[in-house]
Amino acid sequence: MLDLQIKGMLEQAAAAGAPDFADLPPVVARQVYSQILTSMDVAVNDAVDISDLSIQGPAGELNLRCYRPHGLTDPRGAVLYLHGGGFVVGCARDYDGVASHLSALSNCLVVQVDYRLAPESPFPAAVDDCYAALCWLNEHLKELGVMSGSVAIAGDSAGACLAAVICLLARDNGGPNIQHQTLIYPTTSAVETRFNSYQQYGEGYTLTTRSMGYFMEHYLSGAAEPVDFRLAPLEAEDLSGLPPALILVAGYDPLRDEGLAYADALLAAGNDATLIEYAGLVHGFISMSGAVSAAGLAVDQVAAAWRQAFAAVS
Repeated sequence: MLDLQIKGMLEQAAAAGAPDFADLPPVVARQVYSQILTSMDVAVNDAVDISDLSIQGPAGELNLRCYRPHGLTDPRGAVLYLHGGGFVVGCARDYDGVASHLSALSNCLVVQVDYRLAPESPFPAAVDDCYAALCWLNEHLKELGVMSGSVAIAGDSAGACLAAVICLLARDNGGPNIQHQTLIYPTTSAVETRFNSYQQYGEGYTLTTRSMGYFMEHYLSGAAEPVDFRLAPLEAEDLSGLPPALILVAGYDPLRDEGLAYADALLAAGNDATLIEYAGLVHGFISMSGAVSAAGLAVDQVAAAWRQAFAAVS
């Protein structure tokens, strides 16, 4: 049954004539996305310090945004969090509420990266930026005050796809070592693979089938879709030897079934994977804790998973 708070939110959006992202140019879609997240997300946790820094990325300057609990000199570990937005919209600042609360609840340093967005920078620019950010973070843990030397990766939606891909790249490239991966309603499959959840939940909820097509068209910049695990990690020939995973999916989400399929594939390949389905929630719930009570529970569960993962190596 659809969460009542979600139901009310969807009814208000419909009454206000909220547009589908597919009907907006990318620049306007980014503004709308930021406004939506600001209205739903919990306020920034005032027990967390936020700072910005720049590193050298594959195509120039790459901006990172760091979240650290006040006075915490030795965080449990560092988590690279990759924001969602279909590879087209979203930025680190949009996720200040999510990231700051995860940092406070987990006692971890959380680092976001403003990876390049499509269509200005199509596939695989975002992958290259995120992997570069992970490598930099791993090399500078002590400088950032993370003495345990442990790094994890997390993301939601498109960011979860990127997180899954980065785990595969890190395995194949001999590092960095990733302690844990958190994938929140990930997109994992190729465009031509449409699971039943697209027909069930592809219209009338927060993410539509039309908007998914819009995002992927921009991400691929009109090119034919490559057969490449960097685009669709579920298509990887080998999914063995990956970090323990926590996968969260929403019951009313066109991406639900491919999240379930990726969890099954990880388990079949011999990995440690935990799947949690929030049956009454919709796509984007990790950014709804300011408006939806059950979304706050998800934030708590993610933070608890990080605490557990880093406790195992401390």
